[in-house]
Amino acid sequence: MVTISMYGQYINISGRIITEKGTPISKAKVFTSKTNITFTDAQGNYSLSIPKNTNITLEIEHPDFNFVSQPIQASSNDIVLDISLKTLVEKEIPEIIFKGTRKSSDLTAKQIDVQNINKMPSISGGIEEILNTAFVSTADELSSFYRVRGGNYDENLVYLNGVEIYKPLTVRSGQQEGMSIINPNMVSTVNFSAGGFEARYGDKMSSVLDINYRRPKKFESILEASLLGGAATIGFADKNQKFSGIGGIRYRNTDMILNTMNGDTNFNPEYFDAQTFLKYEFNPKWNISFLGIYSSNNFEMVPKTREVEFGTLTHPIKINVAYNGKEKDRYRTLNGTFSLQFKPMHKWIFALDGYAFHSKEKEYYDISSGYLIRDFDTETGEMVPSYNYGGQIDHGRNNLDMFVTGTQLKTQYSITVNSILEAGIKYQNEDIRNLMNQWQLIDSIDYSIPHPISLPGELDSSDLILNNSRNANNKLSSNRLNGYLQYTTKFMWNNTRILINAGIRVSHWDFNGKTDFSPRAQIGIKPNWDIDMLFRFATGFYYQPPFYKEAMRLDGSLNENIKSQRSVHFILGNDYEFTMLKKRPFKLTTEIYYKKLDDLIPYFVDNVRIIYTGENNSKGYAYGIDARLNGEFVPGAESWISVSYGRTKENIDGKGYIPRPTDPKFKVGLFFQDYMKEYPQLKASVNLVYASGLPNGAPLFSDPYKYQTKLSDYKRADVGLTYVFVDQGLNKAKKSSSLKKLKELSLGLEIFNVFDIKNTISNQWIRDINSSLSYAVPNKSTGRFFNVKLNVKF
Repeated sequence: MVTISMYGQYINISGRIITEKGTPISKAKVFTSKTNITFTDAQGNYSLSIPKNTNITLEIEHPDFNFVSQPIQASSNDIVLDISLKTLVEKEIPEIIFKGTRKSSDLTAKQIDVQNINKMPSISGGIEEILNTAFVSTADELSSFYRVRGGNYDENLVYLNGVEIYKPLTVRSGQQEGMSIINPNMVSTVNFSAGGFEARYGDKMSSVLDINYRRPKKFESILEASLLGGAATIGFADKNQKFSGIGGIRYRNTDMILNTMNGDTNFNPEYFDAQTFLKYEFNPKWNISFLGIYSSNNFEMVPKTREVEFGTLTHPIKINVAYNGKEKDRYRTLNGTFSLQFKPMHKWIFALDGYAFHSKEKEYYDISSGYLIRDFDTETGEMVPSYNYGGQIDHGRNNLDMFVTGTQLKTQYSITVNSILEAGIKYQNEDIRNLMNQWQLIDSIDYSIPHPISLPGELDSSDLILNNSRNANNKLSSNRLNGYLQYTTKFMWNNTRILINAGIRVSHWDFNGKTDFSPRAQIGIKPNWDIDMLFRFATGFYYQPPFYKEAMRLDGSLNENIKSQRSVHFILGNDYEFTMLKKRPFKLTTEIYYKKLDDLIPYFVDNVRIIYTGENNSKGYAYGIDARLNGEFVPGAESWISVSYGRTKENIDGKGYIPRPTDPKFKVGLFFQDYMKEYPQLKASVNLVYASGLPNGAPLFSDPYKYQTKLSDYKRADVGLTYVFVDQGLNKAKKSSSLKKLKELSLGLEIFNVFDIKNTISNQWIRDINSSLSYAVPNKSTGRFFNVKLNVKF
């Protein structure tokens, strides 16, 4: 095809850039010089002006295809030229990981299918409950806090789109927290590592949860409604796929489920958040994105009465409590991240992030209680008259304002297709202001507990002595600087595939003037056997620089000499992939771990709040084994069962080793999906968890060596039943149907805590009139609850 040009001294060269199979290639760079450049559109079309009657070279560049240089002899007529590109092929050894099992290069990372997240019944509305059946132990069904291999809730890293995110510091229970910060309807990928992770990840002692929000390719919307609240998500993209975005709002009120707990209490819990992720590509080399999150939690509680039976078979106890007062908490958080990415060539990637997190937290409560403790006659079962009564007053006026800002630069260079060098540097400023005034008074008639013994000339016994108190008026502005460098390579050793990752992190905090060096390494070995196995080993030094709450002593003062806690990881793992049950795919993952712990900061657990002593006066260790079998027990539906055993102990001030408050012991988790062959629209999912009881913890500010009993074992079962009316992959609506525009329409029934087992999540410690006995009164979890859930996708 030849046409006559109307451009005077120039002619036009145009055409399509396609693959060898004829598929159009978009965003390919087409140029003849540094100034004469264009890019192909979504259909692969390009157009350039070139001088008449000259010899030029037309060049085409795309990161996924081989470079092409095409000589052109221009005449006086326009030229139409289609060019096909070959897929970029370099000499590459086979992957040592399995297709579809892991997108992260981290050998310790386990990828979680996002589809399974949305199928699991969840109270908190996040992804943490699916983690609980496989890798972690959750603190409370209402909370997104979780424990990993004996570590506490503060030892876990959470990344969202490559930036570490923070949670409110003063949350004491899942009732206050409301819902997870992660919106599951916006998630693209989820990777989780329980230890031995790469140097590019930050400085925590236990785990990494790495989440990325997705980028829609066209308009989409999701609407959800249930008895617990609702959610709406909208995504879009322009026709050239340059500008795209996704946003969601969620509202949750857990009043109905909180009323399944023991006692008569008025609750008013309201939780709301709004999130958005926007991305714009200027060209194949430059793009910019923004992630914004706003969340608001309002929690109000007015307790009235409570009746609890506890104790043992030989010594049953009953306590009746009457309350006066209320608790009112408010949490407001803002997260914002701007990211700029630059790809000068297919081997180089640069990313610059600027981020900010602001949290304003208020926890106000004044609650007085009077209680009567009664014993039972073990022979008759009748209550025995008792004078074991007392009272308690809890007061709190806690305000915290936390503002964290920072910037980080990360780069990745592909030396070869099998070798990658990564580096990064981050600066962060923290401005924290905390005004705290909380105390507890235990009272009985005319004296407080603990009460002094009056001697002549000493303190009068009528003076009130607080059981415990904590006051602070702290202002902390500090700076952190950290960076990392790591190298990953894979190669063949005879017929064995090898992957090695090695790196180092360096971090510095100007508050204590300490600098930590954290070398880390991983190796993966995949023998050329008939059976499909991958062996993994990971080790490294994992420092956890103290944050504000770790640096605060029990009296509220800050310890300027506080040091980073350290954990040295040794992890040996094996992945075995095989087929069974009519050749369906399965995978067995096993890991044995040992962690040496130094410079630990002892802590107390108050429900889900960690209260540190502010001193590095402990050391310890953790060891255990985790095993997980996942696969298609039912065709087309992934399920799994996990089993783990572990112990963690510490030695405080050289007094001897005792279990840490988060000592895990034994746990079994199950996630199972099923459907009926005759009625594939009806689907079911079940998650079961059994875990050994945690150490019940010492009363706040007491000697942990005097309290070495444990909570009851944790047992829970949740079931979800869903009927799918419309599903594009199952039964598309007919053209004449009013539902033809829907991608999916489903109605579900969620049964939380099917067997109505009231698990003990913590203890409230009280004393009787004699002040010589302390009673651990169990705080129970929520009971059975039926939730109806409607899901619509457009």
